[in-house]
Amino acid sequence: MSRARMLLRTLGEDLRTVIERDPSVRTHVEALLHPALPAVWTHRIAHRLHRRGHRVPARALMVLVRSVTGTEIHPGAELGRRVFIDHGAAVVIGETARVGDDVTIYHQVTLGAIGWWHDNGRPEGERRHPVVGDGVVLGAGATVLGPVTVEAGAVVGARTFVVKDVPAKARVLARATTSGPPRQTPQCAIELLRHTASAGSW
Repeated sequence: MSRARMLLRTLGEDLRTVIERDPSVRTHVEALLHPALPAVWTHRIAHRLHRRGHRVPARALMVLVRSVTGTEIHPGAELGRRVFIDHGAAVVIGETARVGDDVTIYHQVTLGAIGWWHDNGRPEGERRHPVVGDGVVLGAGATVLGPVTVEAGAVVGARTFVVKDVPAKARVLARATTSGPPRQTPQCAIELLRHTASAGSW
């Protein structure tokens, strides 16, 4: 099968995936109006340009689509088949991130690097962003930073902060505070800032 036909098949799968996973969408015409679908489709083209060394046109395409959809995917990132980004608003996927097949990503999810102060010291070509396995669900506002792996079938709950590997089929949830304001020392605040200041950096 030619590369063009493979790309068209993948784009068709993306369209059907929107219908299958978004209960508010019932037809192919409605699916074409899904807010995040243009970001996924454009990325698939930009990624091919990026791999062929056309970095500037690839980046330009993704900057344009970000201004329209609010979804920011670096053209170097790898997206598997049938990836579904629901809503798309404020989703950030960094350059060396790898996302498997049948992954569901809700709004405000970040697959980012730890920060330039840490990553600039890495050897050239070393991964800075997460690997997300097949069938993973990333809840709204989830943040996954660094070269960690979220293995197949795992669920990362809404607003969960992940900086360590997540085993296959695990359920990772943010802890809720039920009484009083959280206690936080100045050092805790500094460490939190260190990890989140550049969350989502390319």
